[in-house]
Amino acid sequence: LLKMDFLGLRNLDVITDTVNMVRATKDPEFDIDAVPLDDLRVFELLGRGETLGVFQLESPPMRALLRSMAPTSFDDVGALIALYRPGPMSANMHYDYADRKNARQEVSYFHPDAEELLGDTYGLMIYQESVMRVAQKFAGYSLAEADSLRKAMGKKSREVMAKERSSFEEGCERQGYGRELGESLFDVIAKFADYAFNKSHSYGYGLVTYQTAYLKAHFPVEYLACLLTSVKSNLDKAAVYLSDARGMGVKVLTPDINRSVMDFAALTPAEVPVDVELPHHSPGAITFGLSAIRNVGEGLVDLLLKERDANGPFDSFHDFAERVPEQVLNKRTVESLIKAGAFDSLGHPRKGLLMVFEQIIDTTVVRRRERDQGVMSLFGDLGGDDGGGGFDERVSIPAVEFDKADRLKFEKEMLGLYVSDHPLLGVEAALRRKVDCSVAEAADKDDGAIVVLGGVITNLARKFTKKGDQMAVFVLEDLDAAIEVTVFPRVLMEQGHKLLDDAIVTVKGRIDRRDEARLGFMAQDVQIIEGLDTASAAPLRLRVPATSLNELKIHQIRKILREHPGESPVYMHIGHGKVVRLADEFCVDLDRVVGELRMALGHDAVVL
Repeated sequence: LLKMDFLGLRNLDVITDTVNMVRATKDPEFDIDAVPLDDLRVFELLGRGETLGVFQLESPPMRALLRSMAPTSFDDVGALIALYRPGPMSANMHYDYADRKNARQEVSYFHPDAEELLGDTYGLMIYQESVMRVAQKFAGYSLAEADSLRKAMGKKSREVMAKERSSFEEGCERQGYGRELGESLFDVIAKFADYAFNKSHSYGYGLVTYQTAYLKAHFPVEYLACLLTSVKSNLDKAAVYLSDARGMGVKVLTPDINRSVMDFAALTPAEVPVDVELPHHSPGAITFGLSAIRNVGEGLVDLLLKERDANGPFDSFHDFAERVPEQVLNKRTVESLIKAGAFDSLGHPRKGLLMVFEQIIDTTVVRRRERDQGVMSLFGDLGGDDGGGGFDERVSIPAVEFDKADRLKFEKEMLGLYVSDHPLLGVEAALRRKVDCSVAEAADKDDGAIVVLGGVITNLARKFTKKGDQMAVFVLEDLDAAIEVTVFPRVLMEQGHKLLDDAIVTVKGRIDRRDEARLGFMAQDVQIIEGLDTASAAPLRLRVPATSLNELKIHQIRKILREHPGESPVYMHIGHGKVVRLADEFCVDLDRVVGELRMALGHDAVVL
């Protein structure tokens, strides 16, 4: 009789998609099933605890255990899977293993003869198979009898285990180890019955764990792209992985009408557009998938991509409107593309384009239909594209743009995430000093725990209780995770004026685990945070090569600096070692200017 368990995991799809991407772009012969199980880069990644997106190893406590254990073999990975469960953890076996492995705790055995059986697990009985081997060695069990003991443990039947005790103790006596050792040893086994785990199960899961870690260590851009695609409908997860990508130096680019494809895609540093600055030693960039934009369905994206593949990139919004099928020119869809930044690379400001896109679409659709019917456009057809001075009937796009806050607000509305920038970037270290833990770490706090969390308010909604009293619910988001916060009427009466979308706040409250499917947080106090950067007079450095400084960019920089006056001096690094200190009239408030400059010049052009 062969029993087979079929595992349906999102991670398996991510592995398959990543392998296909690697084969298509880097190594046609790559085989994930043939990778070595002793890869140094994998164990370095595990030892650093950089395992977001790695199967079974994502939670903060697990990442802490990884840093403590510093795995060096596939056996350690299998042990992790078996140990990180309520039973072993309640007995502190997970940290006993880590401490014994790293010589922080002495390795001990209940009998010298046990070393040959338990040496590879540092004297700990981690698996059901460990118990079977002990029973064979010390109680003289046959393999069938040891398997019966394993089954009894698996069923966790106290009655069955009690029946096994007598024969086990007698067996130890017959083997010459004495009944006293048999009694104490079976006590350990009986306790172990509460959390015994099958080794083959652990190693099967461990292989998926190892393969996902291998892909993240060796192909981080491809793996993260496929990982983001796999959770594009789960915005909380996507935000976590997006933050992880930033931390690894992987740039995530907003959707682009000429770069993006259906889903998230990987770019090597050489493939990244010249106008995009990558962090030092960056492994590459990820383009946001067009299908991840709200109101942009996969069918419309498919039509758009077919036109782009057939006739090349679009050179302007007017060109886009002229070429794509009419179904793609759905105004709701086009508005979403604009708000998400999909036309930024064409040189069109989002605000200006939003002001006139409907007019452009209307006139273009009419002209296309007339052309299809053989009707000549008096002005357009006379103008042509040969520079002959004909009348250009195209609607011009105003050169006006939203400020950073509005651009990010629309970006988050359309993508569900902050992508090009984040309100907390640049102030995260200062905010961290004001909180007890991150939002991700709050997930491991006990029910009822009182903690202070910090982040930016999003998705604020005011509601009414059954009694007619007003309450509020919002999402508190930091760079790594998000949590839903409930503000009951009494607290809302006192604190409600502080609740604003996009406000950076600290929230003191109580962890609520009554709903098993969702972690809650009940607010007790809300504080709006201002002046997070305590070193307000620290200089601001802008890295802008002289070759890229034109009149328009100089005007843009001057305008942003003057809109945020403060005490921090500004230095311009213009290349070839040349640094220019701007006049005092351009000193700025770091808290307010950094995000807008990064939006205008690129994240890495602004150095604090």
